[in-house]
Amino acid sequence: MDFDPQGSTLRWVRKRHPAQAPIHVIAAFEKDTRTTRAFQLRVPDVATHVIVDTPAALDPHQLPEMTRDADKILVPVLPSDIDIHACSRCIRDLLLVAKIRREEDRIGVIANRIRRNTLTYQSLIRFLHTLGIPIVATIRDSQNYVRGAELGLGVHEMKSYLAQDDVAQWVPLVEWLAGPLGAAPTPPGPSSQDAGQQVGDGQTVGDAEPVKSGSGSQAVRTAPEALVSA
Repeated sequence: MDFDPQGSTLRWVRKRHPAQAPIHVIAAFEKDTRTTRAFQLRVPDVATHVIVDTPAALDPHQLPEMTRDADKILVPVLPSDIDIHACSRCIRDLLLVAKIRREEDRIGVIANRIRRNTLTYQSLIRFLHTLGIPIVATIRDSQNYVRGAELGLGVHEMKSYLAQDDVAQWVPLVEWLAGPLGAAPTPPGPSSQDAGQQVGDGQTVGDAEPVKSGSGSQAVRTAPEALVSA
């Protein structure tokens, strides 16, 4: 479900070929006066996961409804002062407005477009440590994501010798998404080792996507200003 008026998720799905794994996309940001809203947002019976991509400028009062059925909420944050400030507001609203408890282990932060051994990266990790929210992945700044956006591909669908480093960084994220609610976060994998060392005591920290239970799992991806469920 693409709730972001920019429609980047919608464009990515429409670029995919029939031979690729099927993804049903709903342009949730569009208003169709010919049908009811519930019919427009219906999830196919064969769906196994629901991913909700929320817009950046999401009103905090929309958070309870957007996250109510989400098994997981992903909050991506870029290593910049503007994004760090936006991320702190997003986490605050998820905890105070959406009433999501830390112990539920539903919120995970993704350090996105990371370039290690830079001052901005170290500043981001220090900030994430103060949140008490697990960093579930650190995703490097890779041209594979630029190519993937152009071709409708995920890094897991690319040739292994081209994308193996990027695929490895998804391992702790996938494991966290598949984990039970309320479970203690697993230590970050090799790709997240630096982040884990900064956080310490087994804690991990990390735009967000929700996933719903019922017809599969539901996860939410929330950027400092966006949400997703699956």
